Amino acid sequence: MQATRVTFKYPLATLALSAALPLALLAATPAFAQQDCERGDLAEIYCDENGDMVADRPEDESDWADPDTLIFAYTPVEDPAIYSDIWQPFIDHLEEVTERDVRFFAVQSNSAQVEAMRSGRLHIAGFSTGPTPFAVNLAGAVPFALMGSDDGQFGYTLQLYTHVDSGIDSIEDLKGKRVAHTSPTSNSGNQAPRALFPEEGIVPDEDYEVVYSGSHDQSMLGVVAQDYDAAPVASEVVERMAARGLYDEDDVKILYESDRFPTTSYNYAHNLHPDLVEKIEEAFFTFEFAGTELGEEFEGVEKFIPINYQDNWKVIRTIQSANGVSYTRDNLE
Repeated sequence: MQATRVTFKYPLATLALSAALPLALLAATPAFAQQDCERGDLAEIYCDENGDMVADRPEDESDWADPDTLIFAYTPVEDPAIYSDIWQPFIDHLEEVTERDVRFFAVQSNSAQVEAMRSGRLHIAGFSTGPTPFAVNLAGAVPFALMGSDDGQFGYTLQLYTHVDSGIDSIEDLKGKRVAHTSPTSNSGNQAPRALFPEEGIVPDEDYEVVYSGSHDQSMLGVVAQDYDAAPVASEVVERMAARGLYDEDDVKILYESDRFPTTSYNYAHNLHPDLVEKIEEAFFTFEFAGTELGEEFEGVEKFIPINYQDNWKVIRTIQSANGVSYTRDNLE
């Protein structure tokens, strides 16, 4: 994995994000000098002297960010407008605890989300499981929380779906078929299937044709419409889709289910002022899901629980390593 400074070039995604943010924030791109330091797989603008695999806060206090307005983004989803409303109770709580204005921005792609944090335009973000290591290494994201239950349980599974009338009854039947993966960086939608399916006797791209759908939602709806023969998706996504009546559960069946993975990570930018970070963490860990739209959307979730990237993302890094993934701009695309 290369430790190189990266420049992102995503005109449409970047323009979409830029249009939603204040000019003052767009000008706040950090310009940290390259340093001679330990950094592991992190890009050259970051250091990791303590070896915890995430970017250290800059030593120079003048490089600490302490904005009056915080920008928060959740991972890209099929219908951003719905999630803007769902997240509002949490945004209100975050504003109250931090005593700052907070703006929710629904990002259009993983690459735009990572670029926004790297350039200083995004302060707090929920990154999907697979893209989290890219955010850590390319954008200085610091994972600190996950959604979980009161007893500290969290996670989701990879579920492989097909239509009930597809004639496919086992994973081996996918040979010669057309299967929707979500995106190259997705864990359950691409990386995990490529690492785990060969153990089940089926190799993506060799035994079946991989077609990238763009999202878990689109993969699942494509299976329902029989545009795809099958699709590996995240269990938590299809559960929420079913709860909203976006598809009939009787139209599909599961061919395979994995062990559990960590779900969306919640991160702050590595260069935020430590006092602000303390308030952000307080807001997450004191938020009560019960009785809110967020709690209704994420069934079984009762609170945010503390995590650390080095331990909780080990299984994901292992899967990505097995697939030869390196954390570069090209692989993020």
